[in-house]
This record gives sequence, structure tokens and C-alpha cells, in this order.
Amino acid sequence: MAMTSSSQVPRLLALVPYLQAHPDADLETTAAMFGVLPRQLVADLKVLWFCGLPGGAPGDLIEVDMDALESGTIRLTNAEFLARPHRFTPEEAMSLVVALAALEEMADADLAPAVRSARAKLEDAVGGGTDRVAIAVSAGLEGVRGELADAIEAGRAVRLTYHGASRGVATEPVVDPARLGTRDGYGYLTAWAHERAAWRTYRLDRIVSVELLDDPVADHGAPPALASGWLDDRPDAVEVTLDLRPRGRWITEYHPLVASEELPDGLVRVRMLVADPGWFRRLLLRLGPAVARVDPPQAAASAIEAAREALGGAGPVTGVL
Repeated sequence: MAMTSSSQVPRLLALVPYLQAHPDADLETTAAMFGVLPRQLVADLKVLWFCGLPGGAPGDLIEVDMDALESGTIRLTNAEFLARPHRFTPEEAMSLVVALAALEEMADADLAPAVRSARAKLEDAVGGGTDRVAIAVSAGLEGVRGELADAIEAGRAVRLTYHGASRGVATEPVVDPARLGTRDGYGYLTAWAHERAAWRTYRLDRIVSVELLDDPVADHGAPPALASGWLDDRPDAVEVTLDLRPRGRWITEYHPLVASEELPDGLVRVRMLVADPGWFRRLLLRLGPAVARVDPPQAAASAIEAAREALGGAGPVTGVL
């Protein structure tokens, strides 16, 4: 099983109090207790060696007796500070409230009560000011999130009923679910699409239902990091620039953008990554006269042709320059 920071950090947080309660613990016994190999536990202890209080001086860091470790004994010292309650600064507490609020929006029915309780306790401790914090995440149905989380934990493939914006119709892709996450106010599923044989992301608010299949997920390697920008990792994504009139400004709040800037005469220039020409054609047709310019111009060719056909060849199509 591959070890990641998401699995290592909880283990380290549990490891320190365990070792404090079991001085001179046996390496192999402790590794079995935490469900890892001895060499992974040694790697964990080497990480703890660089953890401690701010400052980083020798007296501030947790100490691990490496000589004892070579003989199979774990001897941990200078970690007593972990038994003292931590006092958050107002900024730290507010950051945790915001993080818990976002997590609550993404939580399933099993996790949501615990997150809600932790957030309420922290807000009571912080006092006033948290009422000014508002988190809005379009994360779809709670039941859908729960079924996807269960499928990920069980390592099972699923069939989605998905209303995609690019095709405008419902599809039923079979995928190996890998991860749930958020970006730009939306919840996403990162999964390996069987039909396309590639990683894809699916917006949670567009997943209508989830069918758990008997097929186990295959090893496709590490999924792409959602935070880095999904289209950034798509080799078929190209950058397109649009100059928009005021009535087209809504896309700055609805679609992920590379950048946007204000222009004279009330125009706004946006740069966006496009991986699906069909989706971009529909976007241009929806914007219509709100588009003042498209660069590169050929990106608008299919939209102009579609508009001309809709008009029955009645003349030049205006609005897109």
C-alpha cells in the first residue's frame, strides 16, 4: 500500500501519545499496532525528529534515540509539550472555522454531525465574529457523496448518472472513483473513466445517482491534483481569450478562468482553458452578441457556422468579431 501524507499525518498524531504511554516500545510490535511495516515506522520517526515547538532549536524538537532504534527499541523524549492544551490565535481559530464549514458542505450523512459539532464548539470558544463567515460549496446530494465515499473506501467501480455541461445530455460513465475535493466553490469527483481510459473530474452537483459495481478499481497511478487546476494537466486544453460586453460578465463567476482584466468601454477580457470544442461552441452561442472578440479567431469558427445554419444562411452573423 502506498503511503501518502494524508495517511502519515494521522498516524504521527496518534503515534506520539502511544509512545509516551509505552516507553521503550518494541519497533515491530508498534509497527503491527499501526498496521505498517517497521521500515515505514522508522520513516515516521525520522519525520518526528524534525517536529516540535516554533524556533527549531535542539531543545524545541522531539528527540528520537536512533541508537536504541537500531536495536529495535523506540525511545521518544522532549514531546511533553503535546500534553498541554493548544491556544489558537484568533486568526488560527477563524481559519479552522472556515475549513470546518467547507468540510461540512462536503461531508456525507455519517461525517456531517461530527464536523458540525466540532465547528459549533470552536465557534463557542472563539466568541463573536464567526457569524460573518459564510461558505458556499455546490457539492451535490449528500447521499451521492456518501455513496462515492463508500465506493472509494471499498475500492469498487461505480456507474454514474451524470448531467455534463459539455454534451448537454445525461450520460452513464463507468469510473474508478479516487478522490473527492473542492475547487472554486464546487465539489468534484476525480475518477478514472473506463470508456476514455483517462483521468476525469465530475462535478458533484451534476451527479444524479451512483450505482456501486462489483468490479474492483484498478491501479491507475496517482490521480492528478485538483488544486493545481484540472485543465492545466490536459494536453488537449488550449487557451482562448474573450472580450466580453457587460451582459456577458456572468461567466467570470461561473467558469474557472486563467485571468481576467477590465478594459475601456465596460468590456472585460477573460482568458480560459478549453478542452472541449463542442462545449466552447455552445458557450459562444449562449453569449451571442455579448462577445466582442475571440482570440484566436478560429476558435469561434464553428459557433459562427452553427449560428449561420440556424439562420438559414440569411447573411453574416454579427456580434462575434
